[in-house]
Order: sequence, then structure tokens, then C-alpha cells
Amino acid sequence: MKRIKIIGCFFSLFLTTNLALAFGGVAFWEVSKQIDIERGDAQGVSVSDKGLISLSPTFKEVFNTEQPFVFSTVADDSGNIYLGTGHDGKVYKVDKNAKGSVFFDSAELDITALALDKAGNLYVGSSPDGKVYKITPDGKSSDFFDPEDKYIWSLAFDKTGDLFVGSGDKGVVYKVDSSGKGNVFIKTNEKHIISLAQNKEGNIIAGTDPGGLVLELKPSGKAFALFDSPLREIHQLAVSPNGTIYALAVSGQSGDKSATTSTNTAGSSGEAIATVTVAASFEDDVTLATTSNSTTSFVTTSQASTSDTTNSKAVLYQITPDGGNDVLWTTKDATALGLTLRKDGVVLVGTTQKGRIYAIEPEGKNTTLLVQSSEEQTTSLINTPNGIYAASSNNGKLFRLGLETVKEGFYTSPVQDTKLTATWGRIAWRSSGNVELQTRTGNTETPDATWSDWSGVYQSSENSKQITSPAARFIQWKAKLLSGSSLNSVKVAYLPRNVAPEVTKVTILQPGVGLQDIPQQPIDPGIISAGLDPIGFGLPTNIQPRKVFQKGARSLQWQAEDRNSDTLIYSIYYRTTLETDWHLLIGDLKSSYYTVDADSLPDGKYSFRIIASDLPSNSADRALKGELASDIIDIDNTAPQISASQPRINGRQIEISFSVTDNVSILRRAEYSIDGGAWQVVFPEDGLADSRTETFVVKTEISHPGEHVISLRCYDESANAGNNKVAFKTAK
Repeated sequence: MKRIKIIGCFFSLFLTTNLALAFGGVAFWEVSKQIDIERGDAQGVSVSDKGLISLSPTFKEVFNTEQPFVFSTVADDSGNIYLGTGHDGKVYKVDKNAKGSVFFDSAELDITALALDKAGNLYVGSSPDGKVYKITPDGKSSDFFDPEDKYIWSLAFDKTGDLFVGSGDKGVVYKVDSSGKGNVFIKTNEKHIISLAQNKEGNIIAGTDPGGLVLELKPSGKAFALFDSPLREIHQLAVSPNGTIYALAVSGQSGDKSATTSTNTAGSSGEAIATVTVAASFEDDVTLATTSNSTTSFVTTSQASTSDTTNSKAVLYQITPDGGNDVLWTTKDATALGLTLRKDGVVLVGTTQKGRIYAIEPEGKNTTLLVQSSEEQTTSLINTPNGIYAASSNNGKLFRLGLETVKEGFYTSPVQDTKLTATWGRIAWRSSGNVELQTRTGNTETPDATWSDWSGVYQSSENSKQITSPAARFIQWKAKLLSGSSLNSVKVAYLPRNVAPEVTKVTILQPGVGLQDIPQQPIDPGIISAGLDPIGFGLPTNIQPRKVFQKGARSLQWQAEDRNSDTLIYSIYYRTTLETDWHLLIGDLKSSYYTVDADSLPDGKYSFRIIASDLPSNSADRALKGELASDIIDIDNTAPQISASQPRINGRQIEISFSVTDNVSILRRAEYSIDGGAWQVVFPEDGLADSRTETFVVKTEISHPGEHVISLRCYDESANAGNNKVAFKTAK
């Protein structure tokens, strides 16, 4: 069998962080929902779908097969339980006094199906050689039916006493009479007939793989599909007295079904590929999501629709006598293998996640985590005259689920990662009766010897106590429940160590680009003073500015981050390359951009320093800062100076030389215009505009004699334009 290890799965807890800003960065971790609680470890406690933790029914080990797997089970009217095991191919008999012994030892590896007739004879289906044995009540065994199929997955009797045999890997159902003579009753296009059960009328219901079909096998030899599951395998079937069928579907190791799902009568054939789920071991290394020290001002309570089976590993379906179907329960975290009905109509499901057993009420769809096993898997549930029993794998044991509750139970929470070293506030809880809480902390993801010892017991009439565990990154709590007590929720308050913000990037836009705020709805000052996030009121706070042309402007944009998710404010400082001291340009900026009015600063080379502070989310003595200086840029408000020579005239040919000088910036582009005509580009004499001084020569032809004006213009890198003109006259 394959052992499947789930590593690094992330689950979100019910986290309340809306008071983070108002209370100086305090964060809260609350565990109050069933899905949250299931991430922890429940020993002797049940968890309702409302998140109520209470003492569980007793769950006691009654027999250990000392085999790794229990694949099949059945009980007789006297309360004897038969366990089919693997991989030694043995059947154990456990009487009502919990005394067990080997009842049958086959030559095959696995006992994958068991059934009893009215006379008390036990029928044993084995795999992978696909044989059925008959064992009398006194233990005498004989070969009963030996088809050519590789697997015998399921056995069931109909109302006439004929034995139906579900096989694999050809998807055949055989009908075998009391003498052991068998014939193909139906041949499907499925690969495996995983489960068989007798319905209210005494006919046979079959569950298949990989099509995930629930079939009714008519006495005429025709199969009628009652239900087509989106999952690939119908692992278990149970039928209530009123005829309702409960089908436990699993996704299988290969995911949802993708093979042919049609059926044919005997004699037809079909091929499909399937993986049958017998058992798998799940070792959960679960890491919980972390509270963010954000200022979210709302908490959303949501619940996935029970009809949504997307990515589900197991689903419990209810098929009613009128042909309707409904999803009663689904899980994305574990495979479910065990199924039985209690006398009160509640459906019990056993899973491969810590061997947990769930109780599902068909009418209200309420689900309770009833008990957690000491073994990894609960692979079978058996309803006997003496009560309900559960069989496990890894190791193969038999447990009795009692009616009475345990005297005490324990629940250990998942580990909470605060991401930073945290100091602890109070632990608060809602409970009734006698509940004791303790905490422990550490700096490794998994609790080990480096963690602190469990704290002293927290008990208080106020149900709130200061946490005494040392400051650390990780925290865990556990609760002890005594008779008559229950626990509704636990909330831990903590203050993560403040970490200085970081300015990670400063960008200065090209000259002439200004950043203009986009008008938005004013924020009520009361929202800010209350420490609430405007986003919670539908007010956006991170609208990006609009870019506009602004002569001489130099705009700064920056990025900053804070590991505490604190609110940040910014200050901008500047200095020239000739200075050592920084000068404040503007402070208390809430936005991460600013446009410098270049006219306010003399020409020169400047650097700007952005300082981010987390003061809005912290007291003055805790607030920290981070900073980053920009690259050096030019501030240039002065236009280039143009000096032109007298024109050299040769008939209509005109040549003018002019030199351009800029004190700060590199010259970028020069142009000339004749008599107010279109501007034409002229290149420097050396071919490249790459310095603060350049010489240009204009050579052109005048179209007609008379007085003329040539205008000269040159831009520097700061978009300043210098101008000059040359007037001249040409002869006729």
C-alpha cells in the first residue's frame, strides 16, 4: 500500500485583527469553528459543526489483530465480528466478550470482502487471486467459488439467498447459488465493482470504479444507474429501513473519474483504467495561516456549499427512494472509508485523518466530529446487536464506540505562527463547566524539546488570564475538559515584535512629469481616530495619481513594506552633492509619491532621502523608521544660452553657426525655423548631443530675396528651452 504524506498544507484560522491599529499593533488568534478545531488534536472530545467542544463517547480498543490492515468486516446476529486483514490473508473472529482469534487463514494476501448467510456461514472474498471461500460456524473451510477475475471486492446476498460477487478488474458481478455454482450476472464497462448492498426490496445495489456509479441490479439481469458521482469510486453503500441509499464516494489516488461509465448486460466488454482505494496512510504536517497585523475592519463568516464537491477527496451522497440525490457531507482533507447507520438514522463515516469518525444527521445536515482514534485510519464501521464497532488500519485493531461519555477529554490546538517574536497578552475563552487551559511557546515550527514547558493551568471566573509562556514566534494551547463541561472558543492576544519598515525602491520620473491626486470621497476623521481602516467603509486609499505635464517638475515615487503590516507615513529630505546635511522638504506624507516644484530649489545636483515611519500604528517609544536615498539627479530651471555668429550668405545659400551652453544639464535637442516656418532639427558638429556645451551649424537655402529671420531653439535634459534669432537680408 502507498503511504501518502501531506506536507505544508495551509489552513486559515478564524482570525480577528480589526483592532490592530487601535490597540497599537495587537493581533488576535481565535479558534471557534469546527474547521479550525479539526486542525488540532482531539482526544476524548467531540466537535459539533458549531464549533462546540465537548466530551466524546467512549472509544475503547477491544482487539488487536497485530496485522497492518483491516480491509473488510461483518457481524452476525450473536454479536460476533469477523475481520478480514492484509497482507497475511487472515480472518479474525471477535466474540461479544472481546475475545478474538484467527478464524481462517487463506493462501492469498488480502481478505477484501466478507458476507454471512442466514445459517451463519461466512463467505470470504480474497485478492489478488480472486477466490471465494465458505467457512461454517464451526470453522471448517472450503473453496466455494473461483472465477478468473483478479480481485473479489464485495459480497452480498439478495432476498432469495443467492450470493452476489463484485469483482475486478473486469467489472463483473457474479450470481452464485448455495452449491457454489456461479454465472456472470452482469458485465459492466467499469473496471471494479467495489461495493454491494441489499436494498429495501431485497435486490442488489452496486458501487463501481472508475465511473463512480451506483447501480441497481434488476432480477432480470439489467443494471439501472441510480446515480453518477463526479468522484471515481463508490467505496461503501448503506441502505436505511425506508429505502434511502447512502453512498460513500472517494476520489481515489488518481483523482476524479475520467473513464467510460456506461454499463452493458452479460456478454459485453469494455476497457477502462482505474485505481481502487483500499487504504492509505495520511501523516499530516499542518502549518496554520498567520494573523496579519492589518487593520481590516470586518470579519466575514462563510461556509462552502455542501453541494460543491470540487477537489473533494470524499463525499457522502444520499439517494432517496423517489430517485433524488443530495450531498450530505464532503471533505477535501482526507479519504473516507467506513460507513454505517445508527438506529436513530444518523450516518457514521470513518476517515483516514487521525482515524476520525463523523456523525452526520441526514435531515439537518449537521455534522459532528464524534471521536478520534489512536490509529491513523478508520477503515470500517460495524453495526452489531452489542453496539457500533470500528476497525482500523495502521494498525489493524477493533474499537467499540460506546453510548456513555468519557470522564475527561483533551484538545490540543494547532500551532499558530505569528511570523515574528511576539509578547503574549491574555488568553480568553467561552466555556461551561470545568475547563482548564494551558499554553506553550517556541521558535521552531513543530513543538519539540526546545519549546517551553506547558504553563500552569489558566482558570478564572472571568474566563480570561494573562499568558505566562515566554515570548516566541509560535504558540499552542491545550484544554482539559471534565465531566459536564464544554468549550466554545479560545482567543489569544499577542503583540508581534515591531520591525522597522523598509523603503525598497525610489524612482524619480523624467523632468516635466507631475503627479496629481485623483479627487476622491473625503474620509471621515472619526474613522481614522477610531483606528479603523477606510477600506472597510468602501473608501479606497491606494488610488494611483494621474500623470500631467508640469514644467520643471521632478516627481518621486517609492515603494515601502512593513512586516507588521503597520500604517506608514513618509518624510522627504534633500541635499546637494556639495552638502553633508539633509534638509526636510516635506513630512507626514500618507501617499507614496510626491512632485517637487523645481522652482523651489536652486539649480544643482540633488539626492532625495525617503524616510518611512510606522508611528501611526505604534506608540512613540515603539515606532521605527526605514529609509532609502535616491540616485543623484539634476535640478535645472535655467534655459540654455545660445550664442550665434553672423550669417554667411552666398546668393541664396545661408550658413549660421551657433553655440549652446547649459550650466547644469546635458543638451538634448536643437532646432531652427526660417521666417516662422516649421521647426527643423539640427545636429551638433560632432554628431552627438552629449555634453553641456555644443556647437551647431545651420546650412539652408532661402527661397526668395529680402529680409529674413532664422529662429534658434535648444532644449536641455530638464526640458528648459533657450532661444535666439538671427536677422539678415539677401539681395535680389
